[in-house]
Amino acid sequence: MRIIRVRYRDRSFYAAITSPESVRCLNNEEGLPDEIPLSEVELLPLVRPSKVVCVGLNYRDHARELGLALPDEPILFLKPSSSVIGPGDAIVMPACSERVDYEAELALVIGKTARFVSEAEARSCVFGYTCANDVTARDLQTKDGQWTRAKSFDTFCPVGPWIETHVTDERALGIRAVVNGQVRQQGTTADMIFPPAMLVSFISRVMTLLPGDVILTGSPAGIGPLAEGDEVSVEIDQVGFLLNPVISEGPSDASAVQ
Repeated sequence: MRIIRVRYRDRSFYAAITSPESVRCLNNEEGLPDEIPLSEVELLPLVRPSKVVCVGLNYRDHARELGLALPDEPILFLKPSSSVIGPGDAIVMPACSERVDYEAELALVIGKTARFVSEAEARSCVFGYTCANDVTARDLQTKDGQWTRAKSFDTFCPVGPWIETHVTDERALGIRAVVNGQVRQQGTTADMIFPPAMLVSFISRVMTLLPGDVILTGSPAGIGPLAEGDEVSVEIDQVGFLLNPVISEGPSDASAVQ
């Protein structure tokens, strides 16, 4: 089932896509019709997470391309909720960075509170799967020696286009980044060092995962730079297709942190 978040008659809710022309409220809220024409709803950002938890260096081929040893445990970092945008929204390249990269990733959307869950319990905590782009100011990541600034700019976490609640096997999905129609990044989630269930369990032993939180599960080899005017898509088998244009920061934003 494909799930989107919408506004209809001043009410915001998650809705299932029932056809190319209509949606249905998941919670069967009183006063809403069974089927709502898609043309009558406003699409909202897919998630409103309390946090976006990201996993670094979680693909073997990505570790090899960087010449780095495989980690013994997941490497975690955070993106703020203010970095989240939806399909079609512009990725804004900040003036203080000279290299902004794409990173195609499978994202997990948490469906219920998870704290100290086992790997066996982890799957029941995942509401569904979506596409994400872990946009990164690579030069600032190198300059700072840690990742917060480089990963946290507004617009640096495109997510969408919907939440897919069922995939055959999240450990065997093709994943691609396509820039201006050219495949730049191509891999498979089978190459993950730490699979999704293990990540949910591990993270839940560090912090409480809340409904709506998002986990970015890492990126395969082939990361690379974006330029103004590019269109970048993240494509994941059985999950979806996320497309975003790329623009530069405008003159009114010239006060960006240097």
